[in-house]
Amino acid sequence: MVGGVLSFVPYIGSLTALVLALGVAIVEKWPDMHMFFYALGVVGTGQFLEGYVVSPKLVGESIGLHPVWLIFALFAFGDLFGFTGLLIAVPTAAAIGVIVRHLIRSYQRSPLFRGRRPAVGGP
Repeated sequence: MVGGVLSFVPYIGSLTALVLALGVAIVEKWPDMHMFFYALGVVGTGQFLEGYVVSPKLVGESIGLHPVWLIFALFAFGDLFGFTGLLIAVPTAAAIGVIVRHLIRSYQRSPLFRGRRPAVGGP
């Protein structure tokens, strides 16, 4: 529960959950280390699913981006700008998505897309 409450702070909640789960696993089943690896697998799987499946789907739907584009934006901005890039990746990707959709709609309404020749000798 402590890890869940702290999950709004990046990395702190998941790190707290991992440390507490591993600590309980070691204390409860010492010297058998099977429970340690089970706890590591459960927390790791949960973090993987949250980071690569649940969050991109929820955030992508709320800002109108496909989850693959969202993950790509996070990778690209994180690689280019580090931690700051991770913070600005989602809003920047959303803004780029809005601009690109507007440009596509404008192009699809244009005479060039519809196959008509534009009027020659305009004003």
